[in-house]
Formats: sequence, C-alpha cells, structure tokens
Amino acid sequence: MNLKDKVVLITGGRRIGTVVAPNLALKGAHIAITYRSELGEMADLIKKVEAQGQRCLSHRADVSKEEEVNKLIDDVYKNLGRIDVLINMASIFKKRPFEKLTGSDWDEDVDVNAKSVFLTSKAVAPHMKKQGSGKIINFADWIAASNRPHYTHEGYLTYYAGKYAVIGLTLAFALQLAPKIQVNAIAPGPILPPPDLTEEENKEVIKQTPLGRWGGAAEIAKAVNFLIDSDFMTGEVIRVDGGRHLL
Repeated sequence: MNLKDKVVLITGGRRIGTVVAPNLALKGAHIAITYRSELGEMADLIKKVEAQGQRCLSHRADVSKEEEVNKLIDDVYKNLGRIDVLINMASIFKKRPFEKLTGSDWDEDVDVNAKSVFLTSKAVAPHMKKQGSGKIINFADWIAASNRPHYTHEGYLTYYAGKYAVIGLTLAFALQLAPKIQVNAIAPGPILPPPDLTEEENKEVIKQTPLGRWGGAAEIAKAVNFLIDSDFMTGEVIRVDGGRHLL
C-alpha cells in the first residue's frame, strides 16, 4: 500500500507509537492517535508527525468501551475522511500475583488488550470494505505467540490470556474480512525496557535473548512497514523478539 495521503489510526502507542507514527508520516500518511487520560509524551508524537507535513488528529478514548470507539471512528472520518490502516497498539501490562487475582483484574487486562481489538476492528471494517481495501495490524506478545504459559507463574496470567485472545481475533478477522481487508499481528519481545526494570532484571532479559540486546522501537516500525507493504499476507502473527522464543 502506498501511504501517500492515506490515514493511519493508532490506538495507544504511548511508547512504541512515538516511533511508528512519525515513520508512517514520513511515508506520506496522516495519523490519528488515541490516548486514555492525558497526552503526555504523545504530544511529542504529534509534533513529529506535523513536522513531516502531515496531519495528526488526537482523540481521547477508552478503546475498551464500545460507545467511545464509535465516537473515535466518527471523529477520524469527520476530520480526516478515511481510515486505511488500523494499528491496535493499546495495551496494559501489569504484574498481578495469582493469589491476589480478582475478576476486576481479568476485566481490565482482557478488555484493554483484547476487547479493544474486537471493537475497533469491527467498527472500521464496514468503512474499509466500502473503500475497497484496508489493513489491520494488531499487537500480541511473543509469550502468547510462542505458547509460553509458564510466564503466567510470574504474575501475568490475565495479560497472557488477553494477548492470546488477540491472536485468535487476528485469525478470525483475517478470514471474516477477506478479500478486501488484510489482518495480521505483531508479537513483540524485548523491545523497550520497562522504566522500573532493575539492572539484574535487565541482564537476565539480555541473557535470555539470542541476539543479546533490546530491539528498540525502530524494529517494530520496520515490521509495521512490512505488513503495510505486503498485499498477499493475512492471518499471520510475526514475532519480533530477537530469537527469544528459541530458548
């Protein structure tokens, strides 16, 4: 897909999106982004997109809520006229000890990580079909894409469930929306270290990654570019994890 004057909607993307969005703007795309509470560092994202001469629409929304998703899609079409690429990047990652898990924990993790993908994809599909084409790129996780449930013992059971659901939604939507719309997913591994990561934890991640380093957001931007450029790939989940799934 040639991105010249196309529109890309990115949900979330507070960290990785600050690299992905300007990269797509450089290719000629106008960008719409969502944020849940405050713009924060995403204000810099807007400046970077506009510096490329492209429009950037920001919209406050909780994309796990259907009414807010519908308002989001309406706002993008009202202001930018179309959506050619939807990138479902909104996510939540919290460590939750199994013994203390509650139904509310489940709702938060699965709603933000998976339900949002269902709602946004369902909402843009009719518009993309009417346009005659579209691409949806979801964000899973390498642990789910690699069937590594043992990581749930470390406090990520509901996160794992949500991201595994993203994979299922990717496959189901790919079949449901073919042939006009392509649906794929990216499953990141060690891309950006969490702000609260200790030095000991950092060394352990590097040790367990065959390529011996964190990937950096630019590697995700490359994967996004690949999926947008591809016109004969759908229903795939691409791991970008430095080979971590091999160990």
